[in-house]
Amino acid sequence: MSINYCEKERVFTLQTQNATYQMIVDSHGYLLHCYYGAKIERQNLSYCIQPQDRGFAANPPDAAGDRTLSPDTLPQEYSTFGVGDFRESCLDVRDKNGGVAADLRYGSYRIYPGKKPLNGLPAAYGNEKDVDTLEIDLRDEVSGLVVTLRYSVFAQWDVIARSAEIFNRGTGVLILERALSCCLDEPVPASRDILTFYGRHMGERNLERMPLRHGKFRVDSMRGASSPHYNPFVILCDSAATETAGNCWAFSLVYSGNFIAQAEVDQIDTLRFVMGIAPQNFSWELKPGASFQAPEVLLCFSDYGFDALSNRLNGFQMQHLVRGKYRTERCPILVNNWEATYFDFDEERLLALAREAKEVGIEMLVLDDGWFGERNDDTTSLGDWFVNRQKLPDGLAGFGAKLRALGLQFGLWFEPEMVSPISCLMEQHPDWCLHIPGRENVTSRSQCVLDMGLSAVQEYLFERMSGLIREAKLAYIKWDMNRSITNARSMALPPHRQGEVWHRYILGVYALLERLLNAFPQLLIESCASGGGRYDAGMLYYSPQVWASDNTDAVDRLKIQYGNSFGFPMKTMGSHVSVCPNHQTGRTAPLETRALTAMCGSFGYEMDLTQLSDVEKKQIKAQIELFKHQWQLHQLGEYHRLTDAQNDRWFTAWQVVSEDKSVALVQLVLLAPRANAPVLSVRLRGLQEDAVYEDDGGTRYTGAALMKAGLALPPMRGDYSSIQIEFQRLL
Repeated sequence: MSINYCEKERVFTLQTQNATYQMIVDSHGYLLHCYYGAKIERQNLSYCIQPQDRGFAANPPDAAGDRTLSPDTLPQEYSTFGVGDFRESCLDVRDKNGGVAADLRYGSYRIYPGKKPLNGLPAAYGNEKDVDTLEIDLRDEVSGLVVTLRYSVFAQWDVIARSAEIFNRGTGVLILERALSCCLDEPVPASRDILTFYGRHMGERNLERMPLRHGKFRVDSMRGASSPHYNPFVILCDSAATETAGNCWAFSLVYSGNFIAQAEVDQIDTLRFVMGIAPQNFSWELKPGASFQAPEVLLCFSDYGFDALSNRLNGFQMQHLVRGKYRTERCPILVNNWEATYFDFDEERLLALAREAKEVGIEMLVLDDGWFGERNDDTTSLGDWFVNRQKLPDGLAGFGAKLRALGLQFGLWFEPEMVSPISCLMEQHPDWCLHIPGRENVTSRSQCVLDMGLSAVQEYLFERMSGLIREAKLAYIKWDMNRSITNARSMALPPHRQGEVWHRYILGVYALLERLLNAFPQLLIESCASGGGRYDAGMLYYSPQVWASDNTDAVDRLKIQYGNSFGFPMKTMGSHVSVCPNHQTGRTAPLETRALTAMCGSFGYEMDLTQLSDVEKKQIKAQIELFKHQWQLHQLGEYHRLTDAQNDRWFTAWQVVSEDKSVALVQLVLLAPRANAPVLSVRLRGLQEDAVYEDDGGTRYTGAALMKAGLALPPMRGDYSSIQIEFQRLL
């Protein structure tokens, strides 16, 4: 059992393979945080907590004159507002009198093997051998509020899944105005940095590292989705931490809606980190007997730097978050018609693309936007999920049959959450759209947002989508979302409950995804939000493949994929080879480099194959054969960032290693060729030190030599040229 409770000292200790997490219940019933870091055994760490009498620190009524007892300076395990803790709170509760306060004290605990699912929310999963769970009940005696904190310990992976469920066991209605998932208070000062991942459409997941100073630093989203601008994944680390050394802690929110992640250094230099649903414009009516489940946060620790942290967390997510057959199987190699045709297609043009796709070894054709309603541009017909017979005279069923006759699977694009102002759906059901009475709708990309919290909307979408999946025998759907949410008011809720709209929206999205997967368990759903606008742990629960960015430029993708690799498995990252000059940047890169970059993730193509030369088609055929041979290494092996792709000047390099360390691939893209250039070299990682490896040219090295002395690379020339070197361990 990875969880221990010492009754005498009232200490809870959670042990993973390499980490310890410890809490204590003090004499007044406060649940206090003692330690989270490198593994320590057989030690009560509450000595780290040193209460002192500090000015402007409030004392609870039961302090009995003890001015060292203050919620404002104690390391709380779950913080509340209104009773003396003036730092950022996890929980704000308004009672029937209008007061905001909750004084949470320890009530009881339960420890059991296994892990319960979270009602209506994505969450990590595991059986009784994989995970142990601790539940701690904290109670506010005045209001009858109970908060159950859950800690599920996946010891093998150094991961702890935390969540909070809030119960109203009193007699009056309570209003939750803030209900975060996780609080981590460090009891002693330490020098910490924070790593966040900012971005924009077509420029997602840029790493930014900064030291934490006094005050509050936060990233968040109020866009209705996790967004490309900030991501609900952050890392805290020692100020000296690197890829291969130092303490670092990952926090990944298993949620796809509005979020907040905030670090605060207080008056006495201690750190508080909180994460959960964004409190702005959030409220939730909690009637007597009702409960509210906050999303889960995945915590992962490494004392060997970011490289080990990423591999532990990403390996965990593939085993205990991603579901379905594509958790372990290769996703089909596809061609998407978007950059080949945009809206300008008919059946014959698509079939010509399909014939070329089959010839080079592609396995699926994905029909993107423009197949439905009167959709010849992006101004109409979203919501009218009926085939355009002028483009596809035999319908989706007929077109799908023709693809299958060619030996191809059929995939289809949807944007279920949106509706065009010019559409039959908007005309028939204007009340299904999020809108504020008396105000005109704010549009984006000429579209409005459906109220996904409405059961009628979910039912309509399921009926249309499931019907088309059956009719066309779809193997895949691309679920897109191309705008942020405005006018967030639901006609189904009274005015005092409009703060529930944002959360009910994402619960509706999850409910529809779950219903589709239950009906079609073999269906592959690729999540997309104008690219990587909703690339988060929550979506991985439903979508084992996520479109990382609408930017298909191979050189830009090096940076985007570098950022993604810190918190998300490479297998989940949709990555395509596109045409040159690239449609987003105008850049030209060799076809070999475009393929090498795309092979990092779920491999595919996004180009008009009918316009390629015979030489290019031959190259693509060889690329596909190579990927089919190497895919397990690329997608299931350990991934190592050998250079800093975001700041690389001359070249970017990365490496993948098989689980048994028998095979490794080193890949490098030259960013800036130089005359009379210095020798390029990289130090490999993850090899067996005492083993001998042979590269594909026949040269032999020890693992220790490759990792410590490094690998000198052959001279390279030309813009964005690339190289892949394979190493096989000799028996």
